[in-house]
Amino acid sequence: MAFQQGLSGLASASRAIDVTSNNIANASTVGFKSGSTVFADAYASALTGATSNLQVGIGSTVAAVKQSFNQGNLTTTNNPLDMAINGNGFFMIARNDQTVAYTRNGQFDINKDGFIITPLGERLMGYQNLDAIGGGIPDAGGTPVPLIIPPGGIAPQATQGVLARANLDSREVNPVNLDPPGPAVFDQNDPESYNSTTSLTVYDSLGNNHTLTLYFVRTVDTEDREWDVHYSLDGGDAELLVDGPLAFDEFGIMEDLDIDGTGIFDIEFDLANGAVTPFEFQLDLRRLTQFGSSFSVTELNQDGYPPGEIAGLSVSKDGIIQGRYTNGQAKNIGQVALATFRNPNGLTSLGDNLWAESPDSGQPIHNKPGVGLNGVVNAGMVEESNVDITQELVALIIQQRNYQANAQSIRTQDQILQTMVNLR
Repeated sequence: MAFQQGLSGLASASRAIDVTSNNIANASTVGFKSGSTVFADAYASALTGATSNLQVGIGSTVAAVKQSFNQGNLTTTNNPLDMAINGNGFFMIARNDQTVAYTRNGQFDINKDGFIITPLGERLMGYQNLDAIGGGIPDAGGTPVPLIIPPGGIAPQATQGVLARANLDSREVNPVNLDPPGPAVFDQNDPESYNSTTSLTVYDSLGNNHTLTLYFVRTVDTEDREWDVHYSLDGGDAELLVDGPLAFDEFGIMEDLDIDGTGIFDIEFDLANGAVTPFEFQLDLRRLTQFGSSFSVTELNQDGYPPGEIAGLSVSKDGIIQGRYTNGQAKNIGQVALATFRNPNGLTSLGDNLWAESPDSGQPIHNKPGVGLNGVVNAGMVEESNVDITQELVALIIQQRNYQANAQSIRTQDQILQTMVNLR
């Protein structure tokens, strides 16, 4: 009877309209993946088998609703913690019921406890840097955990090394060789007693800043190509480098340089402010030159810094979450983990842009972004739904016609039965 075929056709078309309508409803849902209906024909079976040339189908059925995991368009947002996966993979989410779910929706924020969370308050997972002030991020072999932004800042670091790169003018002479002669004795308070000076900020163990000043004085014998260097802290009495003058060769390069020799000096100062004393660090002057050009400083670096509080966050393409601090430092806090599945269509849809692992999907393989099959992370962006509205509207029209056609077959069968009933 055609009633059965028609009813199955109505059910299949109705299911297809449901899927299409769901796609259209989620056209603006971030990370949504469109579904499509897979139909199958249906045949009656008999214990004794059937003759193929006499079989008549009994209608259609919906074999599966498959999701398309094609990449959606990426859209820029104003939130630095928004992330879009460009390529394969899912974000791993620690749910409030202690289970793990997976999503392509990268709309994240921070809660009051410092966890990176979804709009539902569930936590993003990754590889946490347990030592956020200098340690490394665990290898991908580690276990993903909910990522947290440490609530405290970073402690100060005392200066341990200072590097100076500068040129000392080879045309300069000692002040006593000037006409008229200048001061014969170096005096840090008398600019005429030295040839040039420079300064930079260094930090003690408490993060207090101090001004280190260097004074360069050409020795009396110009042919020796030697310079005396004096140093002082915070305007205190200047001291002469104990290793003697800096000597340069005929090409303007410092002589006798090696890793433990000339050019690196141990400096120390006594402090009375509660910080570690003596305040010790190394002064590296090996990059000084003596050319026939004006005194110029091209680099002054030191490795200390004051305490700092977190001022902002950024995420790199490989998923590293980096904190920027008020003291100018940047530290890696953690790294986002991505999971891939052998059969993404086997995932169980949970709603709220989430999927769960199932026997059909296989077990997740988690790794860092950009490693293995994983795509990369684009920060400050989200992945739009991959629904093609035009295609869905056309599909809606087609399924509507299919529904009407199946309804017509039922109507036709009804008319045939009515004709039979009216026979006399």
